[in-house]
Amino acid sequence: MQRFDFLVIGSGIAGLTFALGAARHGKVALVTKRERGVSNTAWAQGGIACVTSTEDSFELHVRDTLDAGAGLCDERVVRSIVTDGPARIQELIESGVHFDERDTGNGGHELDLGKEGGHSKRRILHSRDVTGREIERALLAAVAREKNIFVLENHMAVDLITLGKLGYVSTDRCLGAYVLNEGTGEVLAMRSDRVVLATGGCGRVYLYTTNPGIATGDGVAMAWRAGARVANMEFIQFHPTCLFHPQKKNFLITEAIRGEGGRLVNEKGATFTHRYDPRGDLAPRDIVARAIDAEMKRTGANCVFLDISHKPADFVRERFPNIYENCLALGIDITKQPIPVVPAAHYQCGGVETDENGGSSLPGLHAIGEVACTGLHGANRLASNSLLEACVLAHRCIEAVAKQPAEDADTWLRDLELPAWKSGAAVDVDELVVIYHNWDEIRRVMWDYVGIVRTTKRLQRAATRLRNLEREIQEFYWGFKVTTDILELRNLCCVASLIVDSALLRKESRGLHYTLDHPEPDDRLCRNTVLRRA
Repeated sequence: MQRFDFLVIGSGIAGLTFALGAARHGKVALVTKRERGVSNTAWAQGGIACVTSTEDSFELHVRDTLDAGAGLCDERVVRSIVTDGPARIQELIESGVHFDERDTGNGGHELDLGKEGGHSKRRILHSRDVTGREIERALLAAVAREKNIFVLENHMAVDLITLGKLGYVSTDRCLGAYVLNEGTGEVLAMRSDRVVLATGGCGRVYLYTTNPGIATGDGVAMAWRAGARVANMEFIQFHPTCLFHPQKKNFLITEAIRGEGGRLVNEKGATFTHRYDPRGDLAPRDIVARAIDAEMKRTGANCVFLDISHKPADFVRERFPNIYENCLALGIDITKQPIPVVPAAHYQCGGVETDENGGSSLPGLHAIGEVACTGLHGANRLASNSLLEACVLAHRCIEAVAKQPAEDADTWLRDLELPAWKSGAAVDVDELVVIYHNWDEIRRVMWDYVGIVRTTKRLQRAATRLRNLEREIQEFYWGFKVTTDILELRNLCCVASLIVDSALLRKESRGLHYTLDHPEPDDRLCRNTVLRRA
């Protein structure tokens, strides 16, 4: 058994920020299932929303967030995160993050702020079109200098360890986690009274997504199995503009292109989003994604197009170098041609239910970043609020857990040893093709039946198939030695089931959940969908 003061699972902006702060209070284990730089954060293009301009205000940012969230945001949480933003941005800058600046014309410089859908003012701080990569670079460099942080790369958390799982009845709390060393196949028992999930989202549960391969919903699945409350999993945000190309199926085309004047057009070159919302191309993401979906179905087209070729070529290349180079490699010159795009799964607005400090319903377990449901996003996330939330919640979580005693006052709990992992009669996996087939089937079922537009019948079909798949996957899990493939498949099926169950419970359309059987919002149902394992 290995013992740490803090156990952090995930190495994106939330996990790294927490680890850096927690290292001042004790020994930190930072577990990441790939190399330390592989995270959803590193893929973020647009930027981080924060009030930094005199032309903007906290009230405007709060209003925009509440409007995008379609009635389900917790206004108290929204207001506190928005007002805490500037201090967290300053911390990022002090950590070495370089945000783009512009010349003010009098020899000075100021932050170059972008605008994205749903924002009434320019408030998006960015580093060209690779903001997440720049933040990840700076935070990883800071982690490398910190001697109290022990980074375990290529280690995947298997499950959380709780008193309940050890057989105790009268009380429950998180005690640590079992962690697979992917190199050796050994499963470690890691003991900590402060376990922090920062595992990101679940975009890979869908066939088409803007997320990297690591986004398999691990944190939500582990928390659910441990008995923590999970909320609002029906609200999966589909980004309106993912590149439509057979050689690059999950490349995001940032919303900032539309913020700089890019226009969505159909195959005839005609604009169309204004028919669905007066804000047109800069309406919130749920509205724009449904508009694109409806236009594709109306015309029978495979995609729509995002055109910024009317802007000066030098500006486009300078502002969006990553997108320009990636598209050019595929034969698309975005300074001269429109970009073929389709919506794709992008961000989970629900997750492990937490308070405003990241505390979950299970004592000893905390969740920050995309894995958490804090009340900020409601039924639809306002663009670029995610990185802001991750910074603020990581900071608050540090303050909250640092004040708590490292261990319970009871001697029996302080001295409790975790049982070693036992594989029993499990054998090595002999047929990977079955696992890959089930992985593909889950993602296709979710795309076909639980996408941008839903019906009760489609959701019920998905539920039936997922129940069958869950039984098969349980056989893999218990019959074979654990591997990353088996664990990710198990987590994907769990999260898919939570999404479907949550969607079936919401008999209305709100934000990202749109069902043809109940196409209008119902104020009587304007509440969170909360699930907890019996």
